[in-house]
Amino acid sequence: MTADPASRPARERLLAAAAELFYGAGIAATGVDAVLRRAGVSPATMYAHFAGKDALVAAYLEQRHAGWRQTWDDVLAEQTDPAERLLSVFDAVDRYRSRQGNGRGCGFLAAAIELPATHPGQRWLEADSRLLLDRLRTLAVEAGATDPDDVADTLLLLYDGALNRLARTATTPDLPADDPLDHARRLAAEWVTQTLRAPSGS
Repeated sequence: MTADPASRPARERLLAAAAELFYGAGIAATGVDAVLRRAGVSPATMYAHFAGKDALVAAYLEQRHAGWRQTWDDVLAEQTDPAERLLSVFDAVDRYRSRQGNGRGCGFLAAAIELPATHPGQRWLEADSRLLLDRLRTLAVEAGATDPDDVADTLLLLYDGALNRLARTATTPDLPADDPLDHARRLAAEWVTQTLRAPSGS
């Protein structure tokens, strides 16, 4: 039986409220009072767990990064074909979106627009970028790519484009109805197949 949300620990409720509101409405547009109301906690309770809004934002991004990384780990554990493992980033986003909701695009890309360079949440934006680049490059090496850096950069370009298009679709109803992630994955699959088949030095 699922526990009553009100019986969950205060820190858990605060993070759940922050995740919903920061992602749904934006970090700058969401005040601490809105998070407190959604979580059902007092200011004193929040400050017992977080030093302020900046610390809460950083904790939200840390939790989001952990959830995203675990989802990608799970998808990779199910795949053995080298080319499919390269494309796993799109499958992982699709799974993450189905579990967590990702209709407004990437939470990290959205946060990157809002947070100043000195914000403590920048640590997790950097961790997300590093995870994407490092893992895609590693998968490209495992797949036998002759230029793994180019493969990682190209797949990341398609990935970022799909998530940005997803965010635009949420606010622009007359855009084409096809799923940007599906479209990006198809393009990536075609490109990966051609790239892995190309003779070395071509």
